[in-house]
Amino acid sequence: MTIALVVVLAATLAIAVATLVLAFRPRDVRRPAETGDADAVAPDEVEAELRRTRDELRRARQLVNLAETLDLDEVLARVLQSAAVLAEADAAAVVLFEEGQRPFVKAMNLSAQEALPLLGGWHQEGRARAMTIRYSPASEGAAATSNSIHIGILLPLTAEQELPLGTLGVFWRRDVQEPTEGQVAVIEELAANAGRALENARRFHELVELSVRDPLTGLYNRHYFHETLAQEVKRAHRYDRRLALIFFDIDDFKAINDEIGHLGGDSVLAEVAQRLRSVVRGADLPCRVGGDEFAVVLPESSLDDARRLYQRLQLAIQAQPIAGASTVRVSAGIAELGRDDDGTSLFSRVDQGLYRAKRSGKGTVVEAEEENE
Repeated sequence: MTIALVVVLAATLAIAVATLVLAFRPRDVRRPAETGDADAVAPDEVEAELRRTRDELRRARQLVNLAETLDLDEVLARVLQSAAVLAEADAAAVVLFEEGQRPFVKAMNLSAQEALPLLGGWHQEGRARAMTIRYSPASEGAAATSNSIHIGILLPLTAEQELPLGTLGVFWRRDVQEPTEGQVAVIEELAANAGRALENARRFHELVELSVRDPLTGLYNRHYFHETLAQEVKRAHRYDRRLALIFFDIDDFKAINDEIGHLGGDSVLAEVAQRLRSVVRGADLPCRVGGDEFAVVLPESSLDDARRLYQRLQLAIQAQPIAGASTVRVSAGIAELGRDDDGTSLFSRVDQGLYRAKRSGKGTVVEAEEENE
């Protein structure tokens, strides 16, 4: 980032100097051939230098732009924008590959369905440099559409140790000439910087995930739960949305530890967490609050939604034995956000609901009382 900033400053200074030269040159300046002066500088040469300097400044600004954030989504968005700007392209896309996972696609002026076939398998060829591809816009016997991709440049995205991260593609829907070596070199430089920026963002994301995840279960931890619950409560109040909360623990967990040992008890916790993940929705927030206690924040949800989640979880737990334990059941308290609730009061109510579920015989769910009851 420091080097790029120096380049920006140098390019800005060069533009200023060139602009002054153009502004104050004599009106009757002639070409060197006309004057016989070998040292004379032609106006078109000054203008060409000014254009080159402006292009260099634009390039440096795009590179600085990549280094200004560690948010992975934001870095991807800036990579796409910079690629389109520098290449004067109509669209751009990035596909990231990670072993054991589906390719992740982010595109600009392209749908993911369009982008993945264009980029999908190219990284497997082990190419080290860019490749220009001219596409046939129309299938056999069909007329080309005005929105078809005509030409593209595919570039590898690599990390510091030259490990493949994915592929960057820039595309033109216009019927343009193939990019020159100079244009390709600029995009290659962007791809090299993008690879490093994406790797840094990934590492930062992993560190953030480690700080908010429970190491045993992989669920969000207690601190993240309370912080996010408070945010979700404020959001629900602000936009007049529903919000539900379920708080549960494993019945007789001490007896399970005595039966199969503490390592076996850890296996039970991890397996309960896995089965919890299998029944929650994508918008729900499952957390391990502490010990054998778990909670799920359910945005845009009612008491009935929370009760159905408890039923799905109980069925998932009872479907197969868990880690050698003879019986595993859970009890829960559920609540829906009230008009006067904040995060603390909502959690306090589900905690009381869980307490009542335990007293009523365990293996059941109890609706929390309203705050004014």
